[in-house]
Amino acid sequence: MTQPRPALGLLLDVDGPLASPITRTINIPEIAFLLVELAHSGVPVVFNTGRSDAFLREVVLPPLLRAGLRDDVRLYGVCEKGAVWFRMSTAGVTDLTLDPETRVPAGLAEWAERLVAERFSDSVFFDPTKRAMVSVEQRTDVASAAYLEVQPELDAAVYDWFVSNGHGVVWGDIRTPDAHGRTAYRIDPTIISTDVESALLGKDRGAQRAFELIEADGEPPLLWRTMGDSRTDYAMADWLHERGYEVEHADVRPADGLLAKPYPVCVAGDLIHDDAGVVFLREWLELVNP
Repeated sequence: MTQPRPALGLLLDVDGPLASPITRTINIPEIAFLLVELAHSGVPVVFNTGRSDAFLREVVLPPLLRAGLRDDVRLYGVCEKGAVWFRMSTAGVTDLTLDPETRVPAGLAEWAERLVAERFSDSVFFDPTKRAMVSVEQRTDVASAAYLEVQPELDAAVYDWFVSNGHGVVWGDIRTPDAHGRTAYRIDPTIISTDVESALLGKDRGAQRAFELIEADGEPPLLWRTMGDSRTDYAMADWLHERGYEVEHADVRPADGLLAKPYPVCVAGDLIHDDAGVVFLREWLELVNP
């Protein structure tokens, strides 16, 4: 029997809206309960993140299981900004797919790990769980201001590696094409990390991968909510809007700069990060279970 079309769908960034950027965990227990209730209400819930599948498996899924997650849910993970995608359930992560065309150049990960060990280990750590990207993250025992002070030096070293190895790369306003005129890679600094990734990747690519999973399980909702803490997260809502879906985007860090869009953009007053995220999750649960 064909399942009815869900009333609502969610595309959610993880760091900031759900996981605290300070503790890097789901620090507000209510968030896990709300996510479970939304999933149990038939809402397809997608974690569309730059994080690895290991992070979702080890940090995000356990609180959902403790909150009583059932198997009959439409719960998905799209990691590394669209490079990796899979289903999630009480069985863990299943049907994992990796797009090999989105991997960073050979040798970069090994070089970056050495760079961190030799020059930046007092401020950051290398994330060994990434399958396609390279990520260097602020240590949780290091103040944000101290990390942000060294981040440009680290990013400049990564940029120099790309240039010296003949790869096209973009970092901030600096764009260097390769010998064929292509800019194939991107250095993307965030407030807690630097991601080094294929230029093919992004939150819009993640939305596309999410729909491949959702449509394989049934009809996608017509009504969507997206949530993130940076300007790049708007790409999820852009992708949905361009395809005719009704969408609203929740920005949980508006100090980064609200973008003018043809769809509604919402904030939670003066609340930010997961304190704002829990407010939106409550609203969306009320929307499907008035």
